[in-house]
Amino acid sequence: MFDCFGAGQAVSQRLFDGTEPDRPEDRRKMFDAFTIMRQLHEMLWHLEEAQMRTFDPDAARAAQDLATLVATTSRAHLDDLRSTDMDSLHSRIALTLREISEEVRAAYRADGRDPFPEAHAGADLAGRDLRSDNLCGADLRSSCLIAADLRGSTAAGVDLLGADLRDARIEGADLSTALFVTQPQINAARGNADTALPRRLSAPAHWSN
Repeated sequence: MFDCFGAGQAVSQRLFDGTEPDRPEDRRKMFDAFTIMRQLHEMLWHLEEAQMRTFDPDAARAAQDLATLVATTSRAHLDDLRSTDMDSLHSRIALTLREISEEVRAAYRADGRDPFPEAHAGADLAGRDLRSDNLCGADLRSSCLIAADLRGSTAAGVDLLGADLRDARIEGADLSTALFVTQPQINAARGNADTALPRRLSAPAHWSN
């Protein structure tokens, strides 16, 4: 199941008045706009969570200010949207999300135990059996967790921003307090009715009971 964070509707209805472009150059403009809009909507998703999860009022305000900027950008006219400096926007948001992630994850390591050594951003954990490893408060952003086995594990405060969860075994796992998880990531994983998800997400219909 594909989830575009509402970007498709925003582009087709607001920027193209609900019509499908006929000319190749207009179709390219629509594709460019959709690519940018999807990124903006995903940014808003993460910034909303960041505001809810941080304990620092200043960090919450910083995330809110960025969300306002992103929302304003998403309402721009087509040509202005296509000329948006996405690299700069990504960098600013990534910094804020990283700072809030570090703050939140630290609270899940209050017992002094660090996650296992291989648990770091960008880690290649494809096919790895992680059921007995300490994941609490781990930074697994942009990690490869394809077909990793997390059945019955607790991913408390784990940062999963951009992690590849395709075919990851999360049956019975508790991801309810994991950071920056999206519906497309969950849709690609293998869970069941016993998988605990963040409250903004839902179990895909194809999961087993």
